[in-house]
Amino acid sequence: MAVTASDFKMPGGIETYEDYKKAQAAPKYYESSADVNDEMGQQEFLLLFTTQLQNQNPLDPMKNEEFVAQLAQFSQLEATTTMAADLKGLTGSLQKERMMTGASLIGKKVQVPDGPAMLEQGKTISGVLALDSQNGAESIVLNVYDANGKPVRSIPYGRQAPGDFTVSWDGKNDAGQQMPSGRYSVIAAVRGYDGSNTNLPISTPSVITAVTYSAQFDDLVLEVANGATINFSQVKRIDAGPSLEVARQKDLDLSKTNLSSEDNKDQADDS
Repeated sequence: MAVTASDFKMPGGIETYEDYKKAQAAPKYYESSADVNDEMGQQEFLLLFTTQLQNQNPLDPMKNEEFVAQLAQFSQLEATTTMAADLKGLTGSLQKERMMTGASLIGKKVQVPDGPAMLEQGKTISGVLALDSQNGAESIVLNVYDANGKPVRSIPYGRQAPGDFTVSWDGKNDAGQQMPSGRYSVIAAVRGYDGSNTNLPISTPSVITAVTYSAQFDDLVLEVANGATINFSQVKRIDAGPSLEVARQKDLDLSKTNLSSEDNKDQADDS
């Protein structure tokens, strides 16, 4: 009787070549670790939960409290995940609304803290100085410097009450000569009642030319005509832009003209 290889059985735990080829030919559900989803979703949880129920010890089954607790935990996790997605969408919507708000600010005037002042021929530069909210100042000297840091004008002020104080420069140097148009810096030397001396910046008005969103500060960044930038949260005052100011001035001039015409008419009727 002939003996063949099929008459012999392999010991347990040893894989034959034919079994190896079958295992290699079998379809693989995951070709790499990148295809595996480590997060458990609702379907995976329900599959795991029902499998746990099917294979539980019949002599020590899961108690109702444990059953309800696991379902509650999963429901809470699912609600948290949904809430996080909703908050992300809400954040994006708020960012868009901020940009729309910022677009409406273009052309308006804002007070820029410690910003350079742009002098226009024949015009005055005004600014706001924030003094101590309790003590004020014993004396103030307004110092004006040109673009090279050279002193141009010093304007002394007396005692000032606490709060915001408005200062102005007529564009002339200490000799009374008109300075050319350009970029200047205005700093106030403040002497307190306690003898302290402090240099404080002046908030000068400037026209907004562009608006961007800063993810770093989570705020709008305003670019102004004098080359400075300011976060929207730092803005203390917003005024009408030049075009609206011109329109208001025209309306005011027209009103004065109408009043003058009515006065002349009344005088003519009286005569």
